[in-house]
Amino acid sequence: MTIESTPPPAPGFFKRLRSRLNAGSSWISEGIKSILPGRKIDAQVLEDLEDRMISADVGFEATSRILTDLGRRVARKELGDVEALVEALRASMLEILAPVERPLRIDREHSPYVILVVGINGAGKTTTIGKLAHRLIAGGHSVMLASGDTFRAAAREQLAVWAERNGVAMISQQPGAEPAAVIFDGLQAARARKVDVLIADTAGRLHTQAHLMEELKKVKRVLARLDASAPQEVLLVLDGTIGQNALAQTAEFDKNLGVTGLVVTKLDGTAKGGVVLAIAQKFRIPIRFIGIGESLEDFGEFKAGEFIDALLKPAANGAT
Repeated sequence: MTIESTPPPAPGFFKRLRSRLNAGSSWISEGIKSILPGRKIDAQVLEDLEDRMISADVGFEATSRILTDLGRRVARKELGDVEALVEALRASMLEILAPVERPLRIDREHSPYVILVVGINGAGKTTTIGKLAHRLIAGGHSVMLASGDTFRAAAREQLAVWAERNGVAMISQQPGAEPAAVIFDGLQAARARKVDVLIADTAGRLHTQAHLMEELKKVKRVLARLDASAPQEVLLVLDGTIGQNALAQTAEFDKNLGVTGLVVTKLDGTAKGGVVLAIAQKFRIPIRFIGIGESLEDFGEFKAGEFIDALLKPAANGAT
């Protein structure tokens, strides 16, 4: 039986999303206004729009798809004013993002349900784990954490803070221990205590570090000794501020581990946000959550329509 992973979103998340993504002004709607006054919507306008989208990290593939669609509409004289252009742009973006709006669901047939969290250093894995644990608990699940980052100084301590804050158990070993062994112990402990969800942290690594990727593959092999289907979720955490580098990271982690879901963090740190479109167009991997700040309320499920509206429409004054 599969049930919802989280409670309903906290009121105000969309307002915060719009405010954080549009720190100052909307990167698309304000740009359109600046290139359109006194001009008809023609090929030159679309070329100017293309430049703005590329600079906003939408990426070549997604930009090309969107502009091809808009070009057809211009040729059919369907776009007579800026409002029509914005609505057509929204529809094209939604075609890209709607298929990856697939929230995390915890399957009760797999108990414990193992979530392996991966990503490079600084992407926000530990914070994501803490916030995800909070949401799962609020949704009625029991949770345990496993500290598989045994190399970074203070990694275990940072995860322990989140474990204490959420009131959950954490499995760990001494610094330098074998990560696969720690996470294996975590799965055994979660089974013995009949915990619903085990969230396993891993050491941050560059996607180019082949030997560390092999270590993550070993974690998967070791988990499979206890449960052939584990981990049920390989959750890749991406830093939303790194632009097109996120594509290379996603490609390597997916090739080596079979990524099943994404979390895009630090979207409050950029006025662009277009990289989400680039990722969705290229990989079509479900985007489970997005992060727009440090507080628990700044972590929410990805909603394609709301995300696009936050990109295209300037935040209302005083939005929080």
